[in-house]
Amino acid sequence: MRWRRNALPAVLAAALSVLPPGRRNGYTHGGPTAVTEDSLSGAGGTAPAPDRPEPPSTSRPGEQGAHTAAGRPDTGSDRGEPRQRLRAWAELLRVSALFSVPGDALAGAAAVGRRPGRGTALAIGASLCLYEAGMALNDWADRDEDAVDRPHRPIPSGRISPAAALGAAGVLTAAGLALAARAGRPALTVATGLAATVWAYDLHLKHTKAGPAAMAAARSLDLLLGATATATGVRAPGGTSSPDNVAAAAHRGLPACLPALPAALVLGAHTYGVTAVSRHETQGGSTGTPLAVLATTTALAAAVLRESWGRAPDRPATTRAKADTGPVARRLDAGPLGKVTDPVRLLAITLTGAYLRTAGPPLLHAALNPSPPLTQRAVGGGIRAMIPLQAALAARAGAPVTALAVMGLVPLARSLARKVSLT
Repeated sequence: MRWRRNALPAVLAAALSVLPPGRRNGYTHGGPTAVTEDSLSGAGGTAPAPDRPEPPSTSRPGEQGAHTAAGRPDTGSDRGEPRQRLRAWAELLRVSALFSVPGDALAGAAAVGRRPGRGTALAIGASLCLYEAGMALNDWADRDEDAVDRPHRPIPSGRISPAAALGAAGVLTAAGLALAARAGRPALTVATGLAATVWAYDLHLKHTKAGPAAMAAARSLDLLLGATATATGVRAPGGTSSPDNVAAAAHRGLPACLPALPAALVLGAHTYGVTAVSRHETQGGSTGTPLAVLATTTALAAAVLRESWGRAPDRPATTRAKADTGPVARRLDAGPLGKVTDPVRLLAITLTGAYLRTAGPPLLHAALNPSPPLTQRAVGGGIRAMIPLQAALAARAGAPVTALAVMGLVPLARSLARKVSLT
């Protein structure tokens, strides 16, 4: 009996020695090797004991569970890769700033006294494509600088390759020009100038003193693109394009957008200031620039509320002498603030106040404490302030419905800015 007790362990040990390695510790043949570290043993609570089944996984299908053995390949680490790639592209393209783009075309349409139409929609699509092309090209051109100052950006962090960013910039530029071409030859001419300005800024001009001026020109051209596409996109009363109308629009060409030039200059001046502040967002240290831009912002608000710019908003191509009898022109020309009881004038004043409220405080904070975080906040405030400025320009042109539609983009921009940085 004593011999049998002493022989039984020896027999069991011999049997275990001839089993394939994959059958030990409950794993199937070809699976991972047994865990021998004390920190991952069943006593440590991080791995199940050999005689106890593993609890069901609470993770998503394909994701790595909490009971992964040491040395086991992580087969679920790339499950979230599509979502991470989508977020990387959202950061690269700064999609939270996209909502500042449609207001350019809508303000341009209001400035020429026309309701938004097919040409306006094509101009918005072209503007969005060219804007995103500029964002992708900007990060491609700054990839070496971002590797030092912003290593978390998609390209220096390795989440997006430089070739992919450059290719996206090219494809988006071509798409923007194609959409502008659908709006007519004059719109394509303006869009070509806009695309050339964007590429020149990203590849060279932004590192020179002409950088803010180039960015301001791009925003002004964007508003003029909407004005041109709206004014020259003439259709016959039956809803189809008429050869005579198309020929007349082509003959008018770029002069059709001239009434929108004052609004384009206002928007360009604001963009100049935001770009000037952004040149210090990584290092900070500038007090004079935010103060100067704050003064410019106040002057622009006053300009929006000034008397008429010499044209009746609801009658394009009419002179001021002939337009003085128009109801909209009369109420907009009644002094610096006009009749505040007039609904359209009151809306313009309210939207101008929203513009000042959005852009002013961050600029003041950056002037008092020119640190990189506050400077970046001032840049973000300047970008967000473009929406109420565009709405104020539309209301100033006598298009309250368009102004309210532009302001409807503010909640969307604010919610997306919480997820993706504007700068």
